[in-house]
Amino acid sequence: MELDHAFVACALGAPEADALLRLGFAEGSSNVHPGQGTANRRFFFENFMLELLWVADRVEARSQRTRPTRLWDRWAHRKTGVNPIGIVFRPSDGQPDIVPFKTLANTPSYLPAGASIEIAQGTTRDEPGLFYLPFLKRGARRHSEPMSHALPIRRILGVAVGVRSIGEFSQASRSAQALGLLAYFESPQPLLMIIFQGPQEGAIDLRPALPVIFRGTPN
Repeated sequence: MELDHAFVACALGAPEADALLRLGFAEGSSNVHPGQGTANRRFFFENFMLELLWVADRVEARSQRTRPTRLWDRWAHRKTGVNPIGIVFRPSDGQPDIVPFKTLANTPSYLPAGASIEIAQGTTRDEPGLFYLPFLKRGARRHSEPMSHALPIRRILGVAVGVRSIGEFSQASRSAQALGLLAYFESPQPLLMIIFQGPQEGAIDLRPALPVIFRGTPN
């Protein structure tokens, strides 16, 4: 497994994206998820995507079929204690298809027959959601998306997620962190830190519009 993208639950229409646009980030294509009840705005990088997600259809988002994703909870309660962040992984090229945590398969209607979203089981409301999409391929469909941002952010090295306490983690989160798929740190409020390869160290803090910080490292 390797990192593919991260999402943050946002207000209807994701006006929070304006904070990125003001800094010169180029917005990519958006899409909707029929049957799942969500829609998004997206920002692309060489090996990563930041997805700003919202519930567009409350009936679909709260349906029995969608309930295991907990997307409704992350969106509806994003300001009242539920972590609004999700981390999505894809298969690594040429590597065996091994998932390091127990998952539940979800098959929303917008996916082709036989494809599923694998949802990590046992995560708490304080943790980000962890997802594995076995059908994704590295770089698929991204070559046509805009990636020339005004800031020198091209390649993403990894992500870290701020949570209130790291002492009561699920087995899924512990396994993912142990394998270096992401990192956790303590934070009073949920926070997504996106670490990028840059010419020098520095941080771009999008709060309070978005619980997101881009942190550069000359790695």
